Amino acid sequence: MTSDYVDRVEANRREKDDFFAEHPQSPIPPEHRDAFDGLDYFDPDPAYRVEATVTVHDDPEPVEMETTASNPVRYLRVVTFAFEIDGDEYALAGYRQAGDDGAIFVPFRDKTTGQQTYYQGRYMELEPDEELSDGDVVTIDFNLAYSPFCAYSETFSCPLPPGENWLETVVPAGEKAPDFE
Repeated sequence: MTSDYVDRVEANRREKDDFFAEHPQSPIPPEHRDAFDGLDYFDPDPAYRVEATVTVHDDPEPVEMETTASNPVRYLRVVTFAFEIDGDEYALAGYRQAGDDGAIFVPFRDKTTGQQTYYQGRYMELEPDEELSDGDVVTIDFNLAYSPFCAYSETFSCPLPPGENWLETVVPAGEKAPDFE
């Protein structure tokens, strides 16, 4: 991993920390912002920046995701990403809401969930430059995994990763569990 990449990840993290500390729309409750000195992250690790093979779902199946509130949210499973970590094969589904052509939403849990990372799971978003096709190879960068806003305040309702996106491995990359109190 180049130092340019590490510099970009660290700059992105500083920008996010500034937003969380200063912005009126920060998920950090106002009473905790003065003491907030940044999120906790795993060090960037090239082992968790993986190449994934894409399978596109031409007729996407709807998936009801439970949320941290009581209202499930419907997504469409639009792609599956197959990849390796430490020589073992895994897959994560990518979702979009109906009518959304933007980023692909990849919520997931792994064996750090509830230990080192937020107990409800983490998120990633992939923004491909062009429409994906079967067999395409994309980079999934777990170093960019982040906790949803509901990790910081119960006023947010967040989708929970469905069982198909529970990885049976440790992914020590991205944001760690919030600790701002």
